[in-house]
Amino acid sequence: MARRTTSSSTGSPPGPRNRTPQPLPRRRRTFGDFLKAFGAFLALVVLLVGVPGALATQIGWPLPTGAPSLDWLQQEITVDTFINVLTVLVWFAWAQFTACVLVEIKAALSGVGMPNRVPGAGPSQLLARQLVAALLLVGATAASFTPGLSQLGHSMEGNQRGTVAAAQQTPGGLFGQQQEQAASNAAAAIAEQASNAASHAESGSGSTAEEGATKYYRIQPPEGRHHDSLWEVAERHLGDGRRYKEIYQLNKDRTQPDGSKLSEASLIRPGWILEMPADARGGDLVEMPDEAPKASEQVQRQIHEYAKTGDQQQGGGGQQGAGAGDRDTAHISVPQQRPDSDGSGASDQQAQAPHASGASSEESGFSFGLPEALVGAPLLAAGLLGALGRRRRQALWQSALGAVGGRRGMEPPIPTGTAADAQDALLVGADPEGVRLLDLSLRGLAAALAAESRPLPTVYAAWLSGNGDLHLQLAQPAGKPPAPWQLGQDQTFWMLARTDAESYEDVDTAAPYPGLVSLGTMDDSRLLLNLESVPGIVSLSGSERDRAGVFASVAAELATNGWSDRMTITLVGFGQDLTPLAPNRLRHLDDIEALVETMEAETRQRRGALGAAGQDSVLTGRTGPAQHTRWAPHLVLLAAEPQGEDAVKLAELAADASRLGIGYLVGTESGDLPGAAWEMEITGEGKLLAPLLGLELDAQTLPLALQQAVVELFVEADPERASTNTATPPFLVDISEQGRPAVYARLVGPYEIIGLETPDGERSPLMHEALALLLLHREGVHPRVLSSALWPRGVTDDVRDALVERLRAWLGGDPDGTPRLGTDASGRLTLAKSVVSDLDVLRSLYHEATQGQGVNSRAVRGRLLTDALVLVRGPLLADRPQGRYGWLTHEIIDAQLPLLVADIGLALSAFHLEKGRAEKAIEALNASLNSAPADERLWNELLRATHATGDTDRLQRLAADLVSRSGARGVPPRTEALLDELLPTWRSGVAAVG
Repeated sequence: MARRTTSSSTGSPPGPRNRTPQPLPRRRRTFGDFLKAFGAFLALVVLLVGVPGALATQIGWPLPTGAPSLDWLQQEITVDTFINVLTVLVWFAWAQFTACVLVEIKAALSGVGMPNRVPGAGPSQLLARQLVAALLLVGATAASFTPGLSQLGHSMEGNQRGTVAAAQQTPGGLFGQQQEQAASNAAAAIAEQASNAASHAESGSGSTAEEGATKYYRIQPPEGRHHDSLWEVAERHLGDGRRYKEIYQLNKDRTQPDGSKLSEASLIRPGWILEMPADARGGDLVEMPDEAPKASEQVQRQIHEYAKTGDQQQGGGGQQGAGAGDRDTAHISVPQQRPDSDGSGASDQQAQAPHASGASSEESGFSFGLPEALVGAPLLAAGLLGALGRRRRQALWQSALGAVGGRRGMEPPIPTGTAADAQDALLVGADPEGVRLLDLSLRGLAAALAAESRPLPTVYAAWLSGNGDLHLQLAQPAGKPPAPWQLGQDQTFWMLARTDAESYEDVDTAAPYPGLVSLGTMDDSRLLLNLESVPGIVSLSGSERDRAGVFASVAAELATNGWSDRMTITLVGFGQDLTPLAPNRLRHLDDIEALVETMEAETRQRRGALGAAGQDSVLTGRTGPAQHTRWAPHLVLLAAEPQGEDAVKLAELAADASRLGIGYLVGTESGDLPGAAWEMEITGEGKLLAPLLGLELDAQTLPLALQQAVVELFVEADPERASTNTATPPFLVDISEQGRPAVYARLVGPYEIIGLETPDGERSPLMHEALALLLLHREGVHPRVLSSALWPRGVTDDVRDALVERLRAWLGGDPDGTPRLGTDASGRLTLAKSVVSDLDVLRSLYHEATQGQGVNSRAVRGRLLTDALVLVRGPLLADRPQGRYGWLTHEIIDAQLPLLVADIGLALSAFHLEKGRAEKAIEALNASLNSAPADERLWNELLRATHATGDTDRLQRLAADLVSRSGARGVPPRTEALLDELLPTWRSGVAAVG
């Protein structure tokens, strides 16, 4: 593979880049400066004092002195009338200009924000700004907060947009070319700076003391681009983005003019003041000595107060955490909890599940009988469980369609060992309802904003609180959210109560924030970071093993979550291949070089696509007409630390990634990674630390042993392996007269139990549900799985154990004294062979008919198949009460039972057709269709059996019925071909019948 080359790799110094203005020279005020200031003073005196004085003394009062009357309209227009009208206009112009001067002086002296625009005063305000700037030029303090003289000839819009803010422009046309050029320049600059970053870091802290003046920078408004960041400021004015830490150390926790404070990795706000290291350079920087004798007292007081906060901070000797009252959006802070309506403090299943750190005390990641990393990860577990169920159903149907003349792979393999533990942990920890509400809430928000023609706000993080509320933390205030969303603890939090989320319905809109992924828990709240929105690389330091656990958890959740539509997840440096979890989403690359080349191409393609669509970011594109076909995120998980040129190139690509819908999570051993906007660390104790973000989480991880167990579950469920699965049921019963069970439960149809007295009291439904769960899992049920199924919102162990004891007493024991509810070596609850369900009998009869006694005896096969079909009385647990048996959504029995009934009907139909008993075959097929009405195989065999009767009219009516059932989807291709063969005139006949 060809190696990339850049200017930095050739050894020659890079050419001129024009990336930043030249350093501001320190100069003394010249005589010309004083002349300009004096001239500006005279002009202001003439315009502000001379003009109204002349109007008052020379012309006088221009307006009429009496009340208006109709006679005015009949008077002759004289020269005096014309002069009076012009005088009124001049007075209005003077008042407007005076207002402009006051606005400009206030903005210049306060240094907070941009000057307000005076309505309709474009040229007047520009003139006022020039005069005020020239007048205040001789004052050191005022010069620091007014536009440079080089900008005085520019338009108002040009003056308001700082020159440092031109690095990124709106895509499309010339702006797109400028942006690409800026990104190219950034790459060369980062490469040039990589070699001397260490020396800069060493000298940066002491540079301020060596200079006699302090330099300041005022944050400019975005003006059509992303908000500025400390990294970008350091890159432009210090020559190395990694020196942003020096700026942070000079300004952290110091009160800004608007009352807020600076905190790391945030979007710094327009109007803020940053004290800069003394070697900073650039046209937007100003030098501010400690004493500014020519400045106003207000400006001097602001500077001294700001310097005082800096001295206190430096003397404090430590980083201060975010106070309880600090609402700055810079921190990824925990939202305030809303009290429960009932005051009980009860929370949903997500909160009830143990918040495990994810890093188990044992090397394998297993403890307390089940892997706590999955038990304590409700969203990850729900995603994996849902994806596993879909995979198993797909394998089941693929096996059914390929099984001609006999079923193959009816039963998916039962996991054992660590895979069984992993599956149990998924069942215990999963919160599918929480995932559903999260998805509905986000899509509902997107639809509501689109209806109001409002863009999607940039979301840095989402918090799921203990009471089920959803809090979105925005990068910046975005106004009032659409109902039923509410403002949270400040303007950067949008909150949706769980009860309001439950009222949402499905909407046809694209997933707005597919890059959200769980990182861990903090104060009973779960944090989901939006990797797609981070303005740069998210770096993760720590030991290789601990980092791998975090990366695997992030990859698994992104690949299987339920709040995303389409996405690409590129994995590099993963020891365990996770692509079996979601082959359509996950992509594994061999090395960093291949990753860089891939992302270079995709970055160019996305920039071009955004420019062609006229969009400035993927967020605006997702609410447009092409929302379902464009702007799917691409998230890069690089577990291995990039080095040298690769690290520099990734930093360049990540600089514009958030606008393009690309996110980067990169591992690092040293913790010093070029382009890292947010830095996190995973500890050996399972803590995810980001001190500058204000985070200390119990990390969500997926240890290596657990990765292998989860991947095994998916590999065994792969549809390509369906033909190798066993067709033997997990539990075979004795179908002879001697095998009559002691307890017989009828599950296929209405739920009935024979052989036991109905339990008294209100506990009866709960005990019936527990028995049904055990009957559907003859391999055994872990006690924690049982409690999670029966009490989705959580339950204490003593309540669960009491139920198990009551269930054991209800079932009783066999004649030899063995309890019918026992416990196996792994601690799972199992039923004795004397406790049987009709589903067990149904499976056993079909197995004996097709693979046992019925293989060599046609009469036995017919009897067994007939007996099996008689057992089918309807769908599984047909009369189950509403609100119970929710655990059935995790099962595939709802797919297995119709296929099993269809297989029995097909086998019995073939049995009768062998002897020419078409009516008997039709009867068997119709009975099967009652339980499996959508099975195409049954319809095809019914067409063949009806054709065998020789009744063309009957066949025509059947064809018409089939067409009407097919609806808008139309007749399936195989069935259509069969109709063409059996009844060539079926199309015209269907039309006639219709």
